[in-house]
Formats: sequence, C-alpha cells, structure tokens
Amino acid sequence: MLLGLVAVFAIPSILRVLVSSRRSNSTYTAYKRYLSTLLHTVSWFENELKPGSISWRSLLTVRNRHVRASLAAKLKGQGIVSQRDLALTQFGFIGLSLLKTDAFGIRQIEDDDWEAYNHFWRVIGHAIGIEDRYNICRKNVEETRQVCQILLDRVYTPSLENVPEYFEHMARAMLDGMWCVNPTVHVDAMIYWTKYLCNVPGFVYKESERIDLQRKIKEKLNGKSDDIGVETTSLMPARPLIELPNGTPRLLYLRDYNNIESTPAYKKLPLAARYKLAVNVIIAAFYSSYIGRVFLNLNFRFSLLLMKYFPYMAFFKFGVFASYIKIFNEDPTDNEEPKPNAEYYKEQPPLPLYKELLSLLW
Repeated sequence: MLLGLVAVFAIPSILRVLVSSRRSNSTYTAYKRYLSTLLHTVSWFENELKPGSISWRSLLTVRNRHVRASLAAKLKGQGIVSQRDLALTQFGFIGLSLLKTDAFGIRQIEDDDWEAYNHFWRVIGHAIGIEDRYNICRKNVEETRQVCQILLDRVYTPSLENVPEYFEHMARAMLDGMWCVNPTVHVDAMIYWTKYLCNVPGFVYKESERIDLQRKIKEKLNGKSDDIGVETTSLMPARPLIELPNGTPRLLYLRDYNNIESTPAYKKLPLAARYKLAVNVIIAAFYSSYIGRVFLNLNFRFSLLLMKYFPYMAFFKFGVFASYIKIFNEDPTDNEEPKPNAEYYKEQPPLPLYKELLSLLW
C-alpha cells in the first residue's frame, strides 16, 4: 500500500488536490496524514463493519474528508475529487498486491482468500462513495486483476514515466514522514521500487528483466546503430488513458543495459538504497515461507502497537505529544511550498562515510 501511495502521487488530478489541501506538503504534516491513513485502514480490518463501530465511524470520516477536500480544491480552481480519482486511489491500496504477489511473498493460505480480499475492498470502495460502475473490485478476483492490469499499463506506467510537477516533493515528504514509523523505508529505494513494480521502462532489478529489456531495445533499433536511443514511450504496451504533462521522452541506450549495475536509474541509487532493495527481496522470499509469515506478521502487529501508543522514533523528530495520532481529529495544515521536481534531480554531493554506513542500519 505504501508503494501504491507513491504511485498515486503520479496522477496529476489527485496530486493537485493533495498539494492544494496543504495537509501533507511537509514531513510533519505528511507523517500525521499518512500514519492516520494507515491506522484508518487497519481499523477496517480489525473491527466489524456495522453502524457505530470504529470502522464505520472511520469510513464516514474518510468520506467526509474527501467531500471537503473536493470542495476546497474546486474553490481554488484545482479540480475535484472525482469518481475516477477515487477508483485510481483504490488501485493504490490493492493493485500491486493483486498483480505482483511474488514481489511481496503473498500466498493464498485457504481456499478463496483472494475472493474474500476482493470482496472486502469492493465493500470499502462502496462505503467511501465509489459508484459500482467505477469500483475497480469486480464480482470476482480474476476480473479485478484484469481491470488492475489495464490501469497499470495505461495509467500508472505512463504516469510514473512522466510524473507531474511536485511529484518528487510530495512522495519524498510522505516517505520521510513514514520513516518515523518504519526505519526500513529509504526514499530513493521506495521510489525506484515503485517504478520498477509499475513496469516503467529502464527500471529493472532481475537479470531476466534486463535481458528482456535489451531484447526490446534491439527490436526497436532494427539493425540501427547502438548509439541511437530508443524512446521509453515506444516500449509501453498502450497509449495512456489519462492526460499527462508534456515532457520529452527518456532515451534508453542498449549499451547501458549490459548489466544491472550499469543501468542509469540503478546507478544513481546510493549504497543504502541498493541495500534496502536487496532487503526487500529477501523479506519477500522469507515471508512466502510459513516461519517467515508467522514472524513477520507478529513483527507487524508489534509495529502497529508502537505506531498507536509509542511512536518513539517520531518523538525525536516532532516531540512527544505532537507524534500521537487521533484518527478522528482533522489533520494539521502547513505553509510549506512544494519544491519543483528539478530541485530533486540535481546532482547531490555524496554522503560522508559514517552517514552512509549508518543509513544501512537505520
């Protein structure tokens, strides 16, 4: 879901509303907003959905906030929270888990687990106001996967290839905030992993994917010189379903993909980001086993207790009382102006060795 949220920031209409709300433009407000979102989501799983329950109140609160955010954005001329935007946000919660099960070590344990999961999110989508014709969770999980695959190919892949202005700022503010509840989060690693899982051309991690990408580039070159670049847009499966910012397509050169370490996107990652990517793969493999599932589920439950009652890492950054989350209270606002994407694309000086080593552990 965290990676799905990064992907959702690439949808221009959704990002405009988020920026205009001024409730997640800084690390602190992003921490408050998205930890609150996480705890809302957990409440839907933990409590029976019936009138008066915590999950019922939570869904009413979320729906109310969507309405107010839509009205505020409309008054500012930044659009509205449309049915399309709600459906695309729904993808952020479930799309990657349905399509990329091996990347997370997800396994069906009992018959119809996936059908139950699909039904759960279909109900949640209905409860927050998505009309049935826009609800991406269909009557069975196979149909839902087909819808999610279309959205991945024709919305998220092109959107993450050509991100809107302020995507980098909003994604990084959110990930910096969430580091305070999950120290395994590394900003550059998470953005890379999101683009990788969303099939953005040039973002590869496995040898088989590198070979396949080289083959596609060769096919596009069709015997031409290897010094000629191939536009990323020509490697995408279909034209986008939404309007995207005008931008110059990236060029991929065959010589850059002789090995993973030489690929431009991976080469830019700091050592800590590469380490965290490797840890993600190991954890997914571990989670696919019985012992790994038991251990990591217990670890997650313990982490939830810390998030709710003792977010000690946030204490050092924001202060004790400011770190606690009350999901039914309105999120705070900020006055921080988002930085343009170009600010984050500038060449960064290398970290001192001690900071690089420390970031491997924490």
